[in-house]
Amino acid sequence: MFKHILVPTDGSSMSEQAAAAAIDLARAQGGDIVAVSIAQPYPMMAAEAMVVLDAATESRILLGLAQDNVDKVVQLAQAAGVPCKGVIAMSYFPHDEIIKAAADNHCDVVFMASHGRHGIGKLLAGSVTQNVLAYSTLPVMVLRPGH
Repeated sequence: MFKHILVPTDGSSMSEQAAAAAIDLARAQGGDIVAVSIAQPYPMMAAEAMVVLDAATESRILLGLAQDNVDKVVQLAQAAGVPCKGVIAMSYFPHDEIIKAAADNHCDVVFMASHGRHGIGKLLAGSVTQNVLAYSTLPVMVLRPGH
């Protein structure tokens, strides 16, 4: 059914749970995983409240964190005997890069977590999962937190 599974990760426990479930699905289907993590630069308004880094330093740090997130999924997949490759990108719009990574890697499904934000948290943080659901032409499987 689903042989090539894209797994977005932000390093959170929810995305780790989604990665584990996707790895189980890939193993059962004889498939493979593409892990993707998107480094999202801080908007200038948010950066004003922090120590402002130059763009090159910020990019290096954010891409390093994205690589760490992908490496964790790759290691989990390899331990389970599931082929996996990692992809990182930088974008203000993570959902666009997730959809692009799925297309570029010929995936048949996106398997991702939803953090279950509600109210003002959802308004401020947005929902990458919601945007992937809205704009992806591929099926999207969403692991939601328990209530």
